[in-house]
Amino acid sequence: MALREEFESSGNWLFRWRSYLPVAGLAIILLAFREYEYPGNSETLDHIWEVVCLLVSFFGLAIRAYTIGHAPGGTSGRNTKRQKADTLNTTGAYSLVRNPLYLGNFFMYLGVVLFAHLWWLTLIYVFAFWLYYERIIFAEEAYLRDKFGDEYLAWAKRTPVFVPKFSNYKKPALPFSFKNVLRREYNGFFAVIVSMFLLETLGEIVLKGRMEFDWGWIVGVSVGFLIWITLRTLKKRTTVLDVVGR
Repeated sequence: MALREEFESSGNWLFRWRSYLPVAGLAIILLAFREYEYPGNSETLDHIWEVVCLLVSFFGLAIRAYTIGHAPGGTSGRNTKRQKADTLNTTGAYSLVRNPLYLGNFFMYLGVVLFAHLWWLTLIYVFAFWLYYERIIFAEEAYLRDKFGDEYLAWAKRTPVFVPKFSNYKKPALPFSFKNVLRREYNGFFAVIVSMFLLETLGEIVLKGRMEFDWGWIVGVSVGFLIWITLRTLKKRTTVLDVVGR
């Protein structure tokens, strides 16, 4: 098999299973927690660091929310069986960077990885993310190039792959839909909170030899769960979050 076909084939396979990457990553983080300790041996600094990590992950969520809020139906989805794009997005976030959702994913996962405050684990994450998504992006771009031809090539020529070019910004073609964001991003929102709660609890076990819950995290997880179950119910049982054309 030629290298191009091999990259495309492996990229499509990774695309199908990309939702499981965070699970594998979390397992590695759990193993790394054997070296866990408070930054500067200060519990106060640890609380500050937790807030920083949460903000990093929520920054990634914000990138995804902005992208999805302006995206038309049939694009920017969580489909796993095959590549799908009814239209070529070239405005809004897609005028800045070709893969805004993956850029959002990078920061979402980075916040969780930083929670362990192990520099070598962060380096492993960056390298693994690059290798993993490079293949996926290659397969996606092959699909888009075949489907949209010169339109895709012209857009790709002026738009960076992963580092935004803000001078390229074009106003989104569609207005922002908050309902679309709520309908499609509630799982990612809750996953970030639960992941950090689990890591916080594990860190306490490693350091203190016992399970000790932080009330701030208990409240956060409880509120997050109520938001998650509410949005899931609205999506599965009602049409409240449905948006025409999205």
